Amino acid sequence: MKEGIAALPDVRLAYWDTGGDGEAVVLLHAGTGSKAVWDYQIPALTGAGYRVIGYSRRGHLGSDPGPEDAPGTGSGDLRALLDHLGIARFHAVGTAAGGIVAMDFALSHPDRLRSLTLACTILGVVEEEYVALSTRLRPPGFAEMPIDFQELGPCYRAENPAGVARWLELEHRAIPGRRVRQPTANRITWAALRGLSVPCLLMTGDADLWAPPAVQRIFARHLANHEAVVIREAGHSAHWEQPEAFNDALLGFLARHRGDGGAGRGAGLPDGRSPD
Repeated sequence: MKEGIAALPDVRLAYWDTGGDGEAVVLLHAGTGSKAVWDYQIPALTGAGYRVIGYSRRGHLGSDPGPEDAPGTGSGDLRALLDHLGIARFHAVGTAAGGIVAMDFALSHPDRLRSLTLACTILGVVEEEYVALSTRLRPPGFAEMPIDFQELGPCYRAENPAGVARWLELEHRAIPGRRVRQPTANRITWAALRGLSVPCLLMTGDADLWAPPAVQRIFARHLANHEAVVIREAGHSAHWEQPEAFNDALLGFLARHRGDGGAGRGAGLPDGRSPD
């Protein structure tokens, strides 16, 4: 695995890349995470023949926060990173806040995606009735509750104290300095979701306090080309709490969409360059 710093036009982002000739899978972390949270996914994905890339968004572990008055967008940074790495098309896998970045990217650059996985995410939808629903789900004071209570399900907290401690260690390291809040490039609306044709996998935990199965069903009604999976005994960090179930669902979905996107190895980037 290669680790590096991508010097992009206005920020330096830390990343790792397993390399290889397989189709690229890019992992997008939660707001409480970083490039370091994917230990359970890397062996499963590389074992299936994929080239796997993870990175830290602005202000997260190893990455600069960038100019305070010019935060850019998460999807814009993702595109710049992909161009830096010479990746034309890829499978995006986003969890929680990473799912918002992945959806924003899909709305801006659907031609660059082979598939889109959205796990345990509130998706950044701005529709008034959805915002009101979110407010009902998360009462005043919820954001001040302990972060492991917010993001890890009760079964995991009860049965795996060592896993909780490791998750908290990674969460505490995730943002060493200034937290960067980036806007989306698009307004994420129901109409925008209905216009998306990229194959999409929706996943959530049955004990997710942020995005429970009922919220996932709302998203599903607006996505024409989707599959949906609920991970049992998992909260908002299903990829960490139940990695076997998460990986099985993800690998099955990716296998059904290998080669999607109209280009394989050797495809050109949008500006006519060839991938590395």
